[in-house]
Amino acid sequence: MTARQPGRFAVAFVFITVFLDMVGIGLIWPVLPRLIEDVSATDLAGASVWNGWLFVAYGLTQFLFGPMIGNLSDAFGRRPVLLISVFGLGIDYVLMAFAPTIAWLFAGRLISGLCGASYTTANAYLADVAKPEERARVFGMMGAAFGLGFIVGPAIGGLLGEVGVRVPFVVAAGLSMLNFVYGYFVLPETLSRNHRRPFSIRRSNPLETLRVFRSYRGVVPLGIVTFGYFTATSVYPAIWSFWGIARFGWSEATIGLTLAAFGLVMAITQGLLTGPTVRWLGERKTVFFALITAIVSAAGYTLAPGLTAVLLLFIIHAPEGFLQPSLTALMSKEAPANAQGELQGGIASLQSIASLIGTFFFAQAFGWFMAHNAITITPSANFFICMVLLIATFAYFVSLKDSAAVTLR
Repeated sequence: MTARQPGRFAVAFVFITVFLDMVGIGLIWPVLPRLIEDVSATDLAGASVWNGWLFVAYGLTQFLFGPMIGNLSDAFGRRPVLLISVFGLGIDYVLMAFAPTIAWLFAGRLISGLCGASYTTANAYLADVAKPEERARVFGMMGAAFGLGFIVGPAIGGLLGEVGVRVPFVVAAGLSMLNFVYGYFVLPETLSRNHRRPFSIRRSNPLETLRVFRSYRGVVPLGIVTFGYFTATSVYPAIWSFWGIARFGWSEATIGLTLAAFGLVMAITQGLLTGPTVRWLGERKTVFFALITAIVSAAGYTLAPGLTAVLLLFIIHAPEGFLQPSLTALMSKEAPANAQGELQGGIASLQSIASLIGTFFFAQAFGWFMAHNAITITPSANFFICMVLLIATFAYFVSLKDSAAVTLR
């Protein structure tokens, strides 16, 4: 079998798929607290606890099956994996839209985690069709689709949530099904049979990607910094919507617009200012600066009196967006050129594990501090905990400056 050369409509389908994946994630955040309250007959504190478990269902499924989905596309081709994933996301949104019980939400989150792992296949599809010298530009466009989806998703979810908490899921289901039909007619296979390889369970093990930290010990200290940072900042996806409702009485529309504004600020910061800042300060000082802004921001949200203060804090918070690319650049110096792909896979897995642990913890903690029998009832305690974790991470990073094991110039 000879794979057909895809046209621009096929490539557009891949970008739309990634965009809708991110829209789906962002779309849920503004309305999820009320939806969980609706199907579980609990209050906001109890809904937060359920939300932690729902995130575990989604995040763990995506982490465990990401490598497997990629291997399936290597064995059976990109087209069937991408189309099944898009269709599966549509089914997920239908389940979420009409869920009568919390069990239905869990079923939807499991399907979403499994189908959302298709980003590995989307990357492979683009690698098949792009010339080597064009791949950086194409993957940059993929990153733009991710970022745009994160901005658009919460805004749409919040505005539609004003009509009804289930309306955003109905709209998302319709968009996914339309994208499936579109892809069915325009998406050719790009991986010919003679270039396929048998499915391998060993290559599907997500923990294999972490071996890079054992192979290149210089990466380990910076990996600890990465783990600490992503664990601490998981507070934002874990409780932002719940915090806004409990602290300020925000509506779904307000939650969605704050999330969209935050995503826009971070996209501008990372996309336009990271390069000039790193050239001016260097990677180490940029990480140093970004961690300070992360600490100050967490403290600010703890004390913020209202929406205006929160929006002003976004500007202070923005330089935190420099941290991930700068920290990744530092780690890349600790591995040889022929291990950079392995390193990036290990970093991505480490970030996923940290985010999974952090989001679950902060969702549970919000429930503890908002429970009727809590010693102190406060919606902002989690941001204080985040600040403490970030201070510990910052102190550890500063201690690395004299370490011979890590190049931090």
